[in-house]
Amino acid sequence: MSKPRTTVLKIGGSVITDKHGELKAQMQVINRLADEIRKVDIQNLIIVHGGGSFGHPPAEKYRIKEGFKKDSQRVGFSETHHVMTVLNGLFMDALIWRSIPAVSVTSSSCIMTKNGRIQRFEDAPLKALLEMGFIPVLYGDAVLDTELGFTILSGDQIVSTLATRFNAERIIIGVDVDGLYDADPKVKKSARIFEHLTLKELKSLHSKLHKPTSHDVTGGMFGKIDELIPAIKQGIPTIIVNATKPNYIYKALKGEKVRGTLIERE
Repeated sequence: MSKPRTTVLKIGGSVITDKHGELKAQMQVINRLADEIRKVDIQNLIIVHGGGSFGHPPAEKYRIKEGFKKDSQRVGFSETHHVMTVLNGLFMDALIWRSIPAVSVTSSSCIMTKNGRIQRFEDAPLKALLEMGFIPVLYGDAVLDTELGFTILSGDQIVSTLATRFNAERIIIGVDVDGLYDADPKVKKSARIFEHLTLKELKSLHSKLHKPTSHDVTGGMFGKIDELIPAIKQGIPTIIVNATKPNYIYKALKGEKVRGTLIERE
């Protein structure tokens, strides 16, 4: 009996941290998500998480995304990477304490970019981990760049790359809203959710999606969708759900119907 195809699960930084302050992890949410992942006992799962109030503030302060331009940025690169390992450690604690065989994979140690786009990705260890029944856990990170010196690599670009390389069965994106809307639901209460979109419909809406706040150095929902398009083009269905709501991630992993936005190639 062959193993099921890979599922790539992304948990946004806005879900597991409080973006209104620095270094504020939402441990209650992290623990609940770990419980939901444990209950599913899914095979061939890769998890990627965002940075939220850990990675974004130092990355913005030192303008890491723009590349290496002055010596003072070195400590900024180090700080950004370090606080992401701290957040990852908290996330890993919750998984491992629940006997989930998760293994942290440091993104900056296996990925290099060129002008912000993934150019080199040593994925052999990830393949070996999956074959042995482990759950690799990656995260958005400050990474080395062959043109810029260094930059910020978003978890969303990692998700899309992993999904296409591993021919994933599906992508699940956990955010802090119920899905894709025609306006920012945090601002406009009457915003309408899109429950299902084709790639063609998504592209027509692309310019209308709300832009990120100044504190989100990886592009917010606008950037998220941009990064997912290559995977959706390959025929990998993507569902965006609200991971702050109990059992939404559990239901999505189980393949059960859950409120959100399903995006398919056609």
